[in-house]
Amino acid sequence: MHIEKRKSGKGIKYYLAYSYREGTKVHKFRKYLGHDLTKLNERKKIAEKLILEEIHRYKIIKDPLKVELSKEEINLIKKLEAQIPLKISHLSEGDWKEFSKIFTYNTNAIEGSKLSQEEVKDLLEKDKWPNKSKEDIAEAFGVDEAISHTRIIKEHISLELIKKIHKIIFKNSKPFAGKLRKKGEEVVVMDSRGNVVHEGAPQARISHLLRELVEWYSNNKNKYPGLILGAVVHNQFENIHPFRDGNGRVGRILLNNILIKHSLPPINIDFKNRAEYYESLQFYEKNHDLKPTVRLYIKEYKELKKKLGDYKTKKK
Repeated sequence: MHIEKRKSGKGIKYYLAYSYREGTKVHKFRKYLGHDLTKLNERKKIAEKLILEEIHRYKIIKDPLKVELSKEEINLIKKLEAQIPLKISHLSEGDWKEFSKIFTYNTNAIEGSKLSQEEVKDLLEKDKWPNKSKEDIAEAFGVDEAISHTRIIKEHISLELIKKIHKIIFKNSKPFAGKLRKKGEEVVVMDSRGNVVHEGAPQARISHLLRELVEWYSNNKNKYPGLILGAVVHNQFENIHPFRDGNGRVGRILLNNILIKHSLPPINIDFKNRAEYYESLQFYEKNHDLKPTVRLYIKEYKELKKKLGDYKTKKK
């Protein structure tokens, strides 16, 4: 950051300024400090804080991890991956169908769907529609279809794939299915007390940030374990929040697509663990620390193995 001087009549006005280049575009942040040199230092501290807050809202992302992981950290994650109590190669078609029912119920329940687990099961198994919201029903079918889609495609991540997943899930429930936020559509997420817990990236920067995330993944897909890659893409996608609605569900499908492409089993974020899930997202956003996310994933894998085991026991 630097001090800028500007002539104003017979005097001079002082500003604290910060610039950075993003592709061919230069962004500039500037805060007025006044014209009195004796008060510059005092006002500079306040202006610096305001600029840093604005930079955070603009989410300047060079590497979503901010710093490279050490070999020791990467090896630790690899050891955790080796301890995952499921193998994708061992999942039968029955396992996949059961996973889809489990995942569809939980991922939609996290976002407010009123369908019960039994209703989702009857819907996907028997096409039995409950007397519930048609939107919830449409989105249950949409999530189930999106899971099937990730199993047949070879693509890991792209801007087109992100929009495609959103369209599959919401094609029968939202008029903006498959479309990124439009000009003027900004996102602020608040908790039950009215406190802001997350601000999506400014609408004007969505496409750039998504392309930057895709590029980061392309540059690192052979460097980091799948568990890290999936966690970074999912968490960073949630930070960007590119759609008016449906970001959580698209992000969790993207996570699974990347895990599957790295020969790891899919993962379910259980509705009962949603508070821990939100905490891990906030910890990443504020500290760029993936440890709480990875710990949650390992916990969820253990719970998923038990659920699939219970399903097999009931079938016998």
